[in-house]
Amino acid sequence: MTTLTANATLISWLDSIGPLHGWAIATAAIVSACCAIVGTPLVVRRMSLLGDAISHAVLPGLVVAVLLGAQPGGIGVLIGATVAAMVTVWFTRFLYRQAGLWEDASVGVSFTTLFAAGVLLVTLSGSRVDLDPGCVLYGILELVPFDTVDVYGWDIPRAFLSASFVLLIVSAGMWCTWRWQLFTAFDYDAAKAAGVPTVAVTMGLLVGVSLATVAGFVAVGAILVVAMLVVPAAAAERLVHRLHHAVWLAVVIAVVGAVGGYLLAWRLGTSAAGMMAVVLGVEYVIAILVAPDDGVVARLISKLVYLWRVQCEDRLASLWRAEESGQARHEDTFGGLVNRWLCVNGQVRKQENGLVLTPQGRLNAEVIVRSHRLWETWLGRHVDLPVDHLHPPAEWIEHHLGEQVRKRIENELGNEDVDPHGSVIPREKK
Repeated sequence: MTTLTANATLISWLDSIGPLHGWAIATAAIVSACCAIVGTPLVVRRMSLLGDAISHAVLPGLVVAVLLGAQPGGIGVLIGATVAAMVTVWFTRFLYRQAGLWEDASVGVSFTTLFAAGVLLVTLSGSRVDLDPGCVLYGILELVPFDTVDVYGWDIPRAFLSASFVLLIVSAGMWCTWRWQLFTAFDYDAAKAAGVPTVAVTMGLLVGVSLATVAGFVAVGAILVVAMLVVPAAAAERLVHRLHHAVWLAVVIAVVGAVGGYLLAWRLGTSAAGMMAVVLGVEYVIAILVAPDDGVVARLISKLVYLWRVQCEDRLASLWRAEESGQARHEDTFGGLVNRWLCVNGQVRKQENGLVLTPQGRLNAEVIVRSHRLWETWLGRHVDLPVDHLHPPAEWIEHHLGEQVRKRIENELGNEDVDPHGSVIPREKK
């Protein structure tokens, strides 16, 4: 009964969205997928700032194309924006190579200049251009369903058709040049030496970025399209380490962010573009937290595991030293937890007079004590430290010395049997 009620609620909620919102959501999803596909190699190649430049600098091309009679979201606008993007790349390279500017400075000069020129064209053209500064900044996704084209009796939004066309182009281009894109992304110089047309590969990628940017203009505008280009790819890069996996994951992250952002914006009555960018930012924060290798949670778990291992090894070493000196050991609050774990682990067993190391526990304890005393002896011979200052550094390093390092230290010391404190160094068990 509960399942039927939930399904009925879901169906009612979907019906309330309506076809207009459905077209807007579909357009946002396709645009975000386009940006994620071209954005992933862009982020891997550390060219995100150039993508930012292109997303701003295509504006003059858009305006000129509309002034020449092209429809917003049509093929003519795509061509105009692509030309503007190539001009941006050329201008950036010219400033970098000929004018002596640093690369980041040349990108900043080129995209701000061209974007400002585009804004001036929009304001000076007045009623002749179906654009306004607000649309340039944050898009007109909510109005996408009202600009339609008749396709075999179906009214399809123009922006949806152009975005689908761009998605087809960038997907096909990435598929055909994948090996070159992969090689160029990870070792540009080696790819160039191997005969890969690296300049053509880079220009093709930037053409794809310009096309995706134009498709994203309608959805989120020139400013927030950068979020679609960079954030999903950056989040995917934290979660996976193979480029083709990163592309697929970036597409998923981008689509989820676009759809979820639009639905939240619709419910809250706020900007769809702004909410989509916010949701993408939240997804990136989640990626930072749950990244398997260097995420916050993974690092915290690794730190806790390390601290626990140190506590267990210290307890084994202290029990071994107690047996060596004939003293008795007593449990404390935290030590009791460690002792119980070592008992469960089979390294310690309880007797009436206290804890006793098992054969396995004694072997592990001797390795720790051996590492400690070998390092103390090495420090005493090579470092000008008083004897009573040797213990703290050796207490830390004893948890990190491996078998090979211990053997090297032992060989260098000439099989020394006693540490600087006069304690016997345990021999390695064969």
